[in-house]
Amino acid sequence: MSRRTALDHEFVHHIPEHLADGVLYVSVAFATALHSCCCGCGREVVTPLNPNDWSMTFDGESISLCPSVGNRSFECQSHYYVRRNKVIWLPSFAEAKPARRLPLWRRVAQWRLSIPWR
Repeated sequence: MSRRTALDHEFVHHIPEHLADGVLYVSVAFATALHSCCCGCGREVVTPLNPNDWSMTFDGESISLCPSVGNRSFECQSHYYVRRNKVIWLPSFAEAKPARRLPLWRRVAQWRLSIPWR
């Protein structure tokens, strides 16, 4: 298994039966984005696009998903951002340490500094 560092995107009406590796399929009609897990395990990752789950930004050339894609229920436990078609890897859930309980204002400040697209 090799980790992906980028994804191509393809707008489709219906999601294909077999997902190609390295392609993020977006169905606006069904408000869903799908891709094969970027770790290489081959599992199908479904990201419902709505205000309660994920949002997608298309700048005319590339796609970004927000928030991060966390595959906690998969054996690989991969965790990554998709920003401008690039895959930005985060520590897997198995590797992640429990967060210290900092005051909310401090956590927000740290989060704002860690945003990779700023």
